[in-house]
Amino acid sequence: MILTDILIDGFFAAVAGIGFGAISDPSLRSFPYIALLAAAGHACRYCLMTLVDINIASASFVGALVIGLGSIWLGKRIHSPMTVLSIPALLPMVPGKFAYNMVFAQLMFLQNMDNPLDRAKYMEMFFSNTMVTCTVIFLLAVGTTLPMFLFPNRAYSLTRHKKQL
Repeated sequence: MILTDILIDGFFAAVAGIGFGAISDPSLRSFPYIALLAAAGHACRYCLMTLVDINIASASFVGALVIGLGSIWLGKRIHSPMTVLSIPALLPMVPGKFAYNMVFAQLMFLQNMDNPLDRAKYMEMFFSNTMVTCTVIFLLAVGTTLPMFLFPNRAYSLTRHKKQL
């Protein structure tokens, strides 16, 4: 049952990654790799959150790290920059539920200016969701770019062909 949930999570992340990739118009050979990276990163985050009970921010960081390392490794195979693979694969991991609740709480706060109890509730909800959203997005960015700084020669050489002698 858990394996099925992991595979379903990875499948839907792969579909979303392909959709986000189609917007940025990469080469056709990169779509399978975008799907693979999106599935691997999202499934990694899902496993850490459900099986190991790690919070969404830390699990997102590890998932983004998987995507970043994978984009360096797979980018070399298709001579593509790592950002072509990593950014579309990373977008399904953006915490949309928390961002939606952040905006919803802000609107409800503004609609309940006369009621101090509701105002306090929505203010707390707004700051809580804002903190989660911003932290996760920051750690997604750090996790994806960290491999580029750890392996600068490898990241730079992804689009370079070997010289023929």
